[in-house]
Amino acid sequence: MGRIRALTESDAGAVAALFQRVFRRQNTPPPAALLADIRAVYLDDEACAPELPSLVHVEDDGALSGFIGRHVLAMTLDDRPLHMALCSSIMVDAERTGPLSGAKLLKAALEGPQDLSFTDTASDVSLRMWRGLGGVALPQHSLDWVRIVDPAMALLDGAGYRLSFLSHLKPLARMAGRSVRSRVRTDPLRWAAFPDNQKAVTTRTIEPEEFADIFGTCIRHLSLRPAWPAEETARLARKAMTKPAYGEAVIIGMFDRRQTAIGASFYHVRAGSSARVLQLLALPGQEGPVLDAVLVDAAARGASLVRGRMQPAFMNAMLGRRLALVNTGSSIVHSRDEALLEKARSGDAFLNGLAGEQWSRMIGGAS
Repeated sequence: MGRIRALTESDAGAVAALFQRVFRRQNTPPPAALLADIRAVYLDDEACAPELPSLVHVEDDGALSGFIGRHVLAMTLDDRPLHMALCSSIMVDAERTGPLSGAKLLKAALEGPQDLSFTDTASDVSLRMWRGLGGVALPQHSLDWVRIVDPAMALLDGAGYRLSFLSHLKPLARMAGRSVRSRVRTDPLRWAAFPDNQKAVTTRTIEPEEFADIFGTCIRHLSLRPAWPAEETARLARKAMTKPAYGEAVIIGMFDRRQTAIGASFYHVRAGSSARVLQLLALPGQEGPVLDAVLVDAAARGASLVRGRMQPAFMNAMLGRRLALVNTGSSIVHSRDEALLEKARSGDAFLNGLAGEQWSRMIGGAS
């Protein structure tokens, strides 16, 4: 039947090999960079805690056949200190272990001393397991929004992940896009839904420390939110900057005519490819101008499309901006405290982004 225990340093190689087989579907030995990332993220990170370690499933013969990561994030509910266990994707070697091993791992992870548990990367299979153990899916947090800037380039970029030879057509697609735009007598950023916002809002690049200050200001009206000092938010932002698979890290602030901050955005972009928004922040009532500002900024940096994870506060701002919504992974919360669950259900909670798994180098990293 096997057993579940805490992850140890000696397990890192086996976890890396399991990651290689399960998520990359490769039977080759894991690269050294992946092993280094496993150690850095699940053993050495500041968010790792002895009382809430990552867990492994070990067979009777000693072989490691399953894994779930856990990190601890400090949260608050109306100034009441909380500990949130951030649970990363579950990995199970289906050829070595039984079908219930994944559920056993998740059950063990949820039974810790944390006040609540959260994931924002649940697959369809994981969603069913979380729900079976009392987890609550959060539809408003579980949608990705997508805004296409250059249709031809976006199509080629998406297809190129599976058919690499199509990347040779990108110069032709870029030329075709420029030709079409030159024939249209309108603003080249005509896809921006509310151009007046461009006149009212100033956008500039900011450092993680200034981003951290804006972060704290924009979330303080929410009941369930991160309880991080500014230096911790800045550290998380710096840690999330290096994602080679996603491109250059961009942190921008949005300011009104008085140069008062109304929001910020943290995203990664590759010219001719997608811009991936890790975090979008806005003061209440400023969601629309902030969203327009990040769309314009990403387009100016050559993004063929812009995408990010939904936050309930931005739902109304999505209307009228020709955005598509898709579910690629689910956000789920689990707690024995009904008050916590109700805040999350109602949208009176700051989750996803830095209060999720997207800061991790396991997502968009070099390994």
